[in-house]
Amino acid sequence: MKNDTILVGVVALVAGLIIGWMAGQKSSTPAPAPVAAVQGGAPMAAPAPTPNFQQQINELKAVVAGDPNNRQAWVALGNAYFDSDRPMESIEAYQKALDLNARDANVLTDQGVMFRRLGWFDRAIDNFTKANQADPNHATSLYNLGITYRYDLQNFAKAQEAWTKFLAVNPTGPGSDRVRQELEFFKTHPPVSKP
Repeated sequence: MKNDTILVGVVALVAGLIIGWMAGQKSSTPAPAPVAAVQGGAPMAAPAPTPNFQQQINELKAVVAGDPNNRQAWVALGNAYFDSDRPMESIEAYQKALDLNARDANVLTDQGVMFRRLGWFDRAIDNFTKANQADPNHATSLYNLGITYRYDLQNFAKAQEAWTKFLAVNPTGPGSDRVRQELEFFKTHPPVSKP
């Protein structure tokens, strides 16, 4: 019986040494590089690196300081402030671009989004309206006009008007399904009139 106990102890010791050696080998080898996930048979793109907005802002500020009539740089600066959630600075940069071309529907809309973020709904409405006047097929301005009327001002009639125009110019594009849902909701839940 004593020999069996010794044999079991030796086997356990050897097994422990082998397992320990294998674990040490595994931790000493470098981990393989991450592999892109595969979805539906196609590799998914790796996440985009986080942009350094402050570096972009500093570079663009230097450009506009040297060339204050560089509209593209003002737009890019407004976009960098927009993306870094700095609405006041974004509004100011967009205004410089609009001073050089007041009929840019994209810049008017982006500035309007920043006005909305600050709670300046009347100014946002004004910008979205001007953007749509500059380009009657500018779907993004109509979409945002409806959002502002619907969710910020609770003016459902104006929201319906904006979104109806939106669907006329963008029947199957981005946002069209959501707008259809919103308009259907209005049909099934008409606003209650206040006395």
